[in-house]
Amino acid sequence: MNQSVAFTLDDIDAFLRRDFPQLYVHGEIFSVLEIGHGTCRMRMDYHESQLRPGGTISGPSMMALADVGLYVALLGAIGEVPLAVTTNFSINFLKKPDPCPMIAECRYLKIGKRLAVGEANLFSAGNDGLVAHVTATYSVPAA
Repeated sequence: MNQSVAFTLDDIDAFLRRDFPQLYVHGEIFSVLEIGHGTCRMRMDYHESQLRPGGTISGPSMMALADVGLYVALLGAIGEVPLAVTTNFSINFLKKPDPCPMIAECRYLKIGKRLAVGEANLFSAGNDGLVAHVTATYSVPAA
């Protein structure tokens, strides 16, 4: 069954720019590459503010990419619900990422009336090796 997508790429870009301008503090770093019903592919371009000692992308930067990507994937299924919030977030860092763009591939395992559970796989751009795996739960406010 093919489910409809609540946002186009242009719609989600306009929404993020309007409601989450902090994503663009360092320029055009975050971009949604694909959005589906409960799925998203997102890119985070490299910026020196993301580095930690050792010359690798920091954990908080990777967490931000996964959190925003999972939020976008959820909105692709439920529509514009700005107050959907993260209630649980777990990340496993699997491999040291190089200082380069990163990709998050996000999908939901279950979207209920009040809770949604999803996962994100993070990769360094141009490299198939999994850098981090995330599971997260989001709370969806009552209509």
